[in-house]
Amino acid sequence: MQRLRQWAGGGLLAAPGGDVLPVRLGATHLASTGASPLRAQGFDQPLFWVTVTLLLWGLVMVYSASIALPENPRFAQYTPTYFLVRHTMWLGIASVGALLAYQVPLSTWEKVAPWLFVASLVLLVLVLVPGIGKKVYGARRWISVGPVSFQPSELVKFTVLLYAANYMVRKMDVKERFLRAVLPMGVAVAVVGVLLLAEPDMGAFMVIAIIAMGILFLGGVNARMFFLIVAVLLVAFGTMIATSEFRRERIFAYLDPWSETNALAKGYQLTHSLIAIGRGEIFGVGLGGSVEKLNWLPEAHTDFLLAVLGEEFGLVGVILVIGLFLWMVRRMMYIGRQAIALERVFAGLVAQGVAVWVGFQAFINMGVNLGALPTKGLTLPLMSYGGSAILINLAAIAVVLRIDQENRTLMHGGRV
Repeated sequence: MQRLRQWAGGGLLAAPGGDVLPVRLGATHLASTGASPLRAQGFDQPLFWVTVTLLLWGLVMVYSASIALPENPRFAQYTPTYFLVRHTMWLGIASVGALLAYQVPLSTWEKVAPWLFVASLVLLVLVLVPGIGKKVYGARRWISVGPVSFQPSELVKFTVLLYAANYMVRKMDVKERFLRAVLPMGVAVAVVGVLLLAEPDMGAFMVIAIIAMGILFLGGVNARMFFLIVAVLLVAFGTMIATSEFRRERIFAYLDPWSETNALAKGYQLTHSLIAIGRGEIFGVGLGGSVEKLNWLPEAHTDFLLAVLGEEFGLVGVILVIGLFLWMVRRMMYIGRQAIALERVFAGLVAQGVAVWVGFQAFINMGVNLGALPTKGLTLPLMSYGGSAILINLAAIAVVLRIDQENRTLMHGGRV
């Protein structure tokens, strides 16, 4: 690693040539004795608290959006606090999982990345096996483990991210050659896509494809090859939509949701989402005051949580949520840049990959709720009800915090 020197009093690091690197030391300085501290220097506190804010706000909104569900015959056996209790339980499990993930050095994640990817593929195969995979709403996406269900596609988002980052580090010397650099990664993503589309779960496949593409781009793949990949994916997704009557109907419903045919069919969720957000106006109707959550808007506690939030907190609440996610994505990208500046390419690509993942999924969910994108079954990260998603999202953010902690330790002369 190229030796770095600290600018006196500047808080920035610079290479011997004088170029400032995108890393800051904060208020802590090396001891005057010159001894290199070996202990961790902490982690990004603002990122931690923004994550906690989104989690707690999501918990409140899950309760608000699900409290009336027992009035629906399909949920008649549930209590008003059923989803609140289960979401709280998953937050506890996810917090423990995140704490464990934070303890793992990035060097260990790099070593086990291929094996985790293979293990997640095995789970994707098992979910398709009758008797093991659990079928809900016509899709086989869950594996039941006692009283809880786990969704392997959420784990695959994380393992593909780790595998892609590991792959780019290993292929740095051939990243200009399509067959040796890009094609093997494309085959891996295609295998994942085939398994996910068999469930079917096109939304998860879209997120995974974007994660892989993002890491390839950030890893320095030739621009021509990158745009070729984009073209291939656009053709692939276009073909999937054109050959599926169900997906075509969703597109047509999105284009004209208020028509007599669509308003009570494929456009039903979208129209009621727009009604909810419209009722919220600027400041909302107040927490708990949503009408659309009273069994008018389907999946109000999962895919359409933002619509209920918009109704109860108004435009101000929606803008605040968007702002928190934008800040989070920007911060994780910055942590990734710090790692790359310290010549920790794998760690940097992982941090930036998590930013791409969270940012893209949040963008799709918000676009669907606001009527800017066709309806797609993707939850709002960290906020929507869903145990597997919360667990994996928190584990991924914990890994980013670990990257930041290792960056700080290195910048203060320690070792990781």
